[in-house]
Amino acid sequence: MMKLMFASDIHGSLPAAERVISLFEQSGAQWLVILGDVLNHGPRNPVPQGYAPAQVAEKLNHYAAKIIAVRGNCDSEVDQMLLSFPITAPWQQVLLESGRLFLTHGHLFSPDNLPPLATGDVLVYGHTHIPVAEKRDGLCYFNPGSVTFPKGGFAPSYGLLEADRLSVIALNDQQVIAQVNINP
Repeated sequence: MMKLMFASDIHGSLPAAERVISLFEQSGAQWLVILGDVLNHGPRNPVPQGYAPAQVAEKLNHYAAKIIAVRGNCDSEVDQMLLSFPITAPWQQVLLESGRLFLTHGHLFSPDNLPPLATGDVLVYGHTHIPVAEKRDGLCYFNPGSVTFPKGGFAPSYGLLEADRLSVIALNDQQVIAQVNINP
């Protein structure tokens, strides 16, 4: 059974990136899925604690062979020059036995602007910095929240897919924030 870990909106925070890497190593996940906004804090965000984009890139590059990433609205070609794994695709797909995960940052495709999806598919996105794990109208929606700039009163968080269950988990205390089963 495939196990995936999801992180979104690192925004160049070295402490957040180090925590994600530590949790990835402990998780037993085969892949670390990064849902964009990797290195740059962006013009609407404050400079995060431990802002060190070059060091974040260096840390993540050690795991390049195990990272699947998509481009966020704060990612650029200059960021790609620092990273050993591709981040310029606006979306990726992961095929599961029961459907697919459509991976995107959330600024182009989102619950309000869906890509072509089939019943049973999962839209996995970041961008809003708000955790989501729910089913609606035959689709599953999953947002692991943000590891650096959580919003909506939530703790910094990440996601896991294990045995057809998607979970949003608090980065620091490992409490489950939200869960949804992909299959009925």
